[in-house]
Amino acid sequence: MPNQILSNIKPRKYQQDIFEIAKEKNTLVVLPTGLGKTLIALMLSIHTQKKNPGTKTLFLAPTRPLAEQHLSYFQKHLPELFAELILFTGKTSAEKRKGLWETSDIIFSTPQCIRNDLEKNLYNLEEVSLLIIDESHRCLKNYAYTKIAETYKEQAKFQKVLGLTASPGTNKKTIKQIAENLGIETIELRTRESSDVSTYLQELEFNIIKIEFPESFKEISKLIKTIYERKILELKNRKLLFKPPTKTNILELQANLMNQLRSGNRNFNLFGGVTASAQAIKISHLIELFETQTLYASQKYIKSIYEQAAKKQSKAVQQLIKNPNFTKAHTLINELISRNLEHPKLLELKSLIEESPKNKTIIFSQYRDTVYKITEELNKIEGIRASMFVGQAKKENSGLSQKEQQEIMDKFRSGEINTIVATSIAEEGLDIPEVNSVIFYEPIPSAIRKIQRAGRTARLMKGKLTILLTLDTLDEIFYYASRSREKKMYDSIESIKKDLDDGKLNIKEESSKKPLGVFNKKQKTLF
Repeated sequence: MPNQILSNIKPRKYQQDIFEIAKEKNTLVVLPTGLGKTLIALMLSIHTQKKNPGTKTLFLAPTRPLAEQHLSYFQKHLPELFAELILFTGKTSAEKRKGLWETSDIIFSTPQCIRNDLEKNLYNLEEVSLLIIDESHRCLKNYAYTKIAETYKEQAKFQKVLGLTASPGTNKKTIKQIAENLGIETIELRTRESSDVSTYLQELEFNIIKIEFPESFKEISKLIKTIYERKILELKNRKLLFKPPTKTNILELQANLMNQLRSGNRNFNLFGGVTASAQAIKISHLIELFETQTLYASQKYIKSIYEQAAKKQSKAVQQLIKNPNFTKAHTLINELISRNLEHPKLLELKSLIEESPKNKTIIFSQYRDTVYKITEELNKIEGIRASMFVGQAKKENSGLSQKEQQEIMDKFRSGEINTIVATSIAEEGLDIPEVNSVIFYEPIPSAIRKIQRAGRTARLMKGKLTILLTLDTLDEIFYYASRSREKKMYDSIESIKKDLDDGKLNIKEESSKKPLGVFNKKQKTLF
């Protein structure tokens, strides 16, 4: 039994129950963040290593810090001589990785690293008896997970798959696709409310703070929305837009129009449509920033539009800065900032933090500029030591390296920092210390990200989850969208699980009939 080998840890009943199922079937484990998915993976690794001596476990995670985190967990809870554990990174030469693969028992890696090695035929997956896919909701389309899973099904002599995620998606089609890509035979779903989970968790207090949108802000929002509505009307009048005017649909329309122009269609109507759709996309983004973020973020985005226009980067921005509604909105935003005003949510957030300065708090926001502004404002409060936590730098040196991210988490763990203000980088998987307060600066429409954010508190201590919601803005739309999608997700998972368990849906058999993307040794390409 794995329990006899585990060091310094004892599985909870639900972890033991899920493990017993995962021993027999390829399993997708859907368990909220922080409830011990990695321990299930560890127990199954021990089981397969004992059952199939001389074979390997391959544990994949989407980022290097996550892979390192899983390696550290295994090292902590496995006897030193039980297995040879190794971390694969791009920093290790390909030839060295080839040698390490031969001598290692449990390999931790990003999928990109393994996919590249398979393409170069450095090794194959024949001896892998357990494939663990962390954050398996990413196993879609052309992501590296999918290619590796296909190759594993083709090459491995002893096949066992364990998928781990807090939330696999919101609709049956997506969840079924993930299950099919991985060859999943059953799904084990638990939520915070599950009877065998809730007894292990601390109380979670949930609050939605509804905030009035000031009249001065509504006036500006109306000006910006007028531009958007006119651009949507123009696209309809040009007989180009037939779907609802969502951001996704406008982006798809723009891509379609650009493809037609590239293929040689020089229709004047297409040029007009490209300009109108580009303006609609930019204004849509400005509406979101203005209604749900900060005046600082809105002003910075408007400044970038003027800079693009000065460089004559596109007709869209050149026309936009001449629009009287745009220039008036810009003027009014500057007037508010000159009066030291900000979005009412930022003021509410500062008030919340001032009330409980001793809390360990994570604040989530969608946008880096908002994270910067929140951090700046919170550090003005006595007793608050706040730090930004964002992804790696993409431009303007505005990001954090993985080393810097780890240093911030170490300071947060030690208490040197007591407040983290984070973008989505802190939602997924990272070993973040237990906190007693999580605040959503804005609701997000994604059920996956909402669940991941919420899982950061009320595990080992009582926790509080607060969502700031500005009335009569996109905040309301996003809040109800995520709530609806979360319910739909759980219904879809239960439906697919029932079909799998009843034998009505044999995903493993269906996926085996598909042509697999194997790596050809002669061509050294994936096909």
